[in-house]
Amino acid sequence: MTFTYSAEFAKKLDTEDPLKEFRNEFFIPVLHGQESIYFTGNSLGLQPKKAQENVLDALEDWATYGVEGHEHARNPWLGYHEMFPTLLAPIIGARQEEIVVMNQLTVNLHLLLTTFYRPQGKRYKIIFEEKAFPSDEYALQSHIKLAGLSNDALVEVRAREHETAIREEDILMAIEACGDELALVLIGGVNYYSGQVFNMRAITEAAHKAGAFCGFDLAHAVGNVPLQLHDWDVDFACWCSYKYLNSGPGGVGGAFIHGRHVSNANLLRLQGWWGTNKDRRFKMEKTFDPILTAEGWQLSNAPIVSMAVHRAALDIFQSAGFKNILDKSRLLSAWLHFVLNEVNGGGEKLFNLITPANSQEHGSQVSLLMLKDGKHFFEILKKNRVIADWREPNVIRIAPVPLYNTFSEVFIFAEILRKNISLPK
Repeated sequence: MTFTYSAEFAKKLDTEDPLKEFRNEFFIPVLHGQESIYFTGNSLGLQPKKAQENVLDALEDWATYGVEGHEHARNPWLGYHEMFPTLLAPIIGARQEEIVVMNQLTVNLHLLLTTFYRPQGKRYKIIFEEKAFPSDEYALQSHIKLAGLSNDALVEVRAREHETAIREEDILMAIEACGDELALVLIGGVNYYSGQVFNMRAITEAAHKAGAFCGFDLAHAVGNVPLQLHDWDVDFACWCSYKYLNSGPGGVGGAFIHGRHVSNANLLRLQGWWGTNKDRRFKMEKTFDPILTAEGWQLSNAPIVSMAVHRAALDIFQSAGFKNILDKSRLLSAWLHFVLNEVNGGGEKLFNLITPANSQEHGSQVSLLMLKDGKHFFEILKKNRVIADWREPNVIRIAPVPLYNTFSEVFIFAEILRKNISLPK
């Protein structure tokens, strides 16, 4: 599509948008007395209007039934989590038995590292990416210490000098260089800082060729970019649900474990009673008998209130259709890159885009490395009701989300930058 830099063209795109009505399914925060232009779905997605109804239903069932709600609630609590694999399977590209909704992201990461990071002899190294989300690095450091190893076990793949994206070839070369010393590759599917999407299939293939496991933190990928975890042969992955999945602050997380692993009852894991054989769970036996699905990694019973919000959010994904969401996301993102380049190429350069321009290497997020007065421009955006995200020392992150953001909002954002680009502080 050939774009034109104008408000009229943006309105035309909005009129033709087949998902435009889904914006009405969300509460839009108000700033300065008007609906905000909310561009931080990469940090916390907006609240689905149905979430409150779902939570009230859960609370009413608790009030009405007490403990009997486990069997008699509108959605009985004993199997509440079992509804989610069907809803998530098309979003993450997995079989239902490979998916479990539980805990939060870093808890799930620790559980999965316990299973998939098993250093033996000279095979002990872990590859991860520069500027990984700090919690991931902290988790890796924990498991290195628990194994009695030093930080030389951690191999960080960095961007080349004067570059901001990490080259795929450099990740693959690092894997090959580690060879039979490599135990695990753990990469963020989408880097939280730059918005770069990594080639998860190629990285997994290289890790397996080296004899290592491969896993991904999908916090910024799930609900944002196409995923085919089963077909890509990924060993494991975990994610949060409060960003692009719009499931509330601190909302319940999820995990993927490939089918070839879930069927292995002897695979080491941290054990909990909700992961044991359902038919025998309440016999309170001493021996752990793992469920032969991803549920076998569960520790505790489901957080019903949090899951009620998650259900409201995923129902919207199901209604909209994930393919349709991805189609709009690509167009919305292409429009965003176009208007930013128009603004930045008209005279004094204000920023560098550290998010790759290649559509296969980015999702909704764009990270602007401000060349001067970055915090000043961030405050200007806020004064003009744009809710963006600041990352020290000088990066503004924005992420127009296809379910509730519009093409016109993207144009307004660009115009705010353009009109202020040469103004004194």
